[in-house]
Amino acid sequence: MIKTEIGYTTVDAITVRGHNLADDLIGKIDFIDMMMLVILGRTCRGNEKDMINTVLVTVTDHGLTPSAIAARLTLTGAPEALQGAVAAGLLGAGSAFLGAMENAAIMLKEGASNLAPDASDAEVMAVAEAMITTRRAARLPLSGLGHNIHTHGDPRIPALRAVSERNGYFGLNWRLLLALDEATGRMLKRRLVANTAGAVGAMINDMGLPTHMARGLALVGRCAGLIGHLIEEESDPTGQKLWNLVLSQDPRNVLPAR
Repeated sequence: MIKTEIGYTTVDAITVRGHNLADDLIGKIDFIDMMMLVILGRTCRGNEKDMINTVLVTVTDHGLTPSAIAARLTLTGAPEALQGAVAAGLLGAGSAFLGAMENAAIMLKEGASNLAPDASDAEVMAVAEAMITTRRAARLPLSGLGHNIHTHGDPRIPALRAVSERNGYFGLNWRLLLALDEATGRMLKRRLVANTAGAVGAMINDMGLPTHMARGLALVGRCAGLIGHLIEEESDPTGQKLWNLVLSQDPRNVLPAR
């Protein structure tokens, strides 16, 4: 028998995690609780909802990123396939964009496993310094650190930290991330500031959620952002402008006279 515990459909009802979709869920819970129910088999506990909502808001859109450009260009070639354009954008969620949140969560979780829950600031810093030394020697990235634009500090970090603190989720992973930020300023040629990927990774870990949810929530939030880009694309075709720019830069292309 092939089945899933997430949900099933009969002639009379649709059941999701043991709940009747029509009678128990529609109009009675919000999307974040529904998402948690499907993913983890439970709705939000404590202050999780505020944290997850904050993550989704943070990752929804960052402008003309590679994912947005990929989505717009795909719509240029297949204007009838909104889902294909969204998928193209989400496929760009790798180690450099969006997927970096999961990478940061994995790295921070590994580092925090060497610390006691009540570790002192000195102990957290010692682990941070050891991580920098070890990962640099192994040519491994310091995930969640560094930003090509916000070189003096990611402006989203204080806001994300404040949300974590007010909800009781500012723990070892957050402390380790900030210690890594500080330590890079002393140990490397230039400081690698804590970035949003690192903050989201720390938030997911300090909430005790699976590390995959760092990337998963990034995809959920960015999906909404991509839909916004594609709706705008219909009235202001940036994808076509990008394609025209590529054509104009290659002297081998023969463009029609304008």
